[in-house]
Amino acid sequence: MAKLKLGAFADDKPVKISIELPAAVHRELVAYAEVLAREIGRPVGDPVKLVSPMIERFMATDRGFAKARRDHQSSR
Repeated sequence: MAKLKLGAFADDKPVKISIELPAAVHRELVAYAEVLAREIGRPVGDPVKLVSPMIERFMATDRGFAKARRDHQSSR
């Protein structure tokens, strides 16, 4: 079993944005969705839905961002 950074994700009220991905990134996103579907035992659906939890996970584990955010909030 692979140790993925993403697990099952909750459906939440979305905010619509539009982005362009390089073809290579899209192929990797599709491949990630396939692996994730095997890991969680159910289809992921549209791989584009993974972008949000990926960004969320990235920000949650970015120590520089967390420190900058804390510093900014404490200076208010």
